[in-house]
Amino acid sequence: MSGELVKEIPGNFGPQGSLFGITAEPAYPPSTAVLLCPPLGQELIRSHRLYRQLAHMLVRRGLVVMRFDYYGSGDSCGDTDQTTLTRCVEDTLTAAGELRQRTRCRRLIAFGARLGASIALQAHDRQPFDALMVCDPILDGPAHRAQLEALHAGMLADTRRFVRPRTAAEGAGQWLGFPHGEQLGEELAAMHLSVPPAALLLDSANAFPRAGNIVALDEPLGWDDLDRLEVAIQSHELISRVQQHMETLQ
Repeated sequence: MSGELVKEIPGNFGPQGSLFGITAEPAYPPSTAVLLCPPLGQELIRSHRLYRQLAHMLVRRGLVVMRFDYYGSGDSCGDTDQTTLTRCVEDTLTAAGELRQRTRCRRLIAFGARLGASIALQAHDRQPFDALMVCDPILDGPAHRAQLEALHAGMLADTRRFVRPRTAAEGAGQWLGFPHGEQLGEELAAMHLSVPPAALLLDSANAFPRAGNIVALDEPLGWDDLDRLEVAIQSHELISRVQQHMETLQ
């Protein structure tokens, strides 16, 4: 990415200022805003740099971009085990309203990866964005919950990470080192989503049939790779694909 400085404005918003976000602004008043909806847990940490690079690319194209944290995650208020999908969707709608009010932009576009994509899809169902981009979205909640539990069990047994294998009791109430509440597990168990035909779907795992709105990424991002749990998600190809898609929308 270019070394050019990007103006970023951090701040709190939402109920009692409980949410934290960073708004990046271009040099000239923009007509389009982009809301970046993050994943949760381990994937939030791993994708932090990717989201920052994506935000800076979009700002250099003349768009205003907001990155934010849901209640109970990142730098927002609340504990990790208080995070729920219901609250995340509400927080996304709150962030969208805040971004619209701050910028007075004519159009608002959303991007989300993994559970961030799932949350963006549910927010879109309630208050549609002008365009939607999702990467490796979680559509089958029960399957994702089972995968999280399997990865967590594998991590606990991994003696490369621990001097001795951890017991299930020692890792209870967590997924990959992040506490979760009972409600989040129940919400995942009941979650079944679909991606609207007009949305751009970036697929790094060859998990979706090829269609007009689906773009395959050549390199897997390794979300579910136990050997890469501590490795940051990086993808210049993803950023390039988003940039190409934005050219079709502007």
